Amino acid sequence: MLTRIDHIGIACRDLDATVEFYRATYGFEVHHSEVNEEQGVREAMLRINGTDDGGSSWIQLLEPIREDSPVAKWLAKNGEGVHHIAFGTADVDGAARTVGDRGVRVLYDEPRRGSMDSRITFLHPKDCHGVLTELVTAAQDTPEDPGHG
Repeated sequence: MLTRIDHIGIACRDLDATVEFYRATYGFEVHHSEVNEEQGVREAMLRINGTDDGGSSWIQLLEPIREDSPVAKWLAKNGEGVHHIAFGTADVDGAARTVGDRGVRVLYDEPRRGSMDSRITFLHPKDCHGVLTELVTAAQDTPEDPGHG
């Protein structure tokens, strides 16, 4: 059902400064960046490595673009740091049904668009031992853009 840790989402107040920290400290480069209006964030995806299932593992840096976004509210309460963990799956719909049938609340009725045109949903942190958990299915891979899942 779940094939890898897809990414760790990290909330930050200054995306450019945080990207520079990850570049200077660990040598990670930005593979993709975008503004996700629906989620209210500006984000950067830093590829860490490839995985056995053909996907990748990432660090996702998230800066809120408006005060009412979930990440802005989270930052106000918790400060900068790990916001969520995401697991890759070939079938986000099926994985969400399976965990929902096991008593975990799925936050979206239908998966939404995520980074790099992936399909995502979130699981309620109170049902996941305090961890906001995301399920991700990558967009179709292309030779120029390996996508993320």
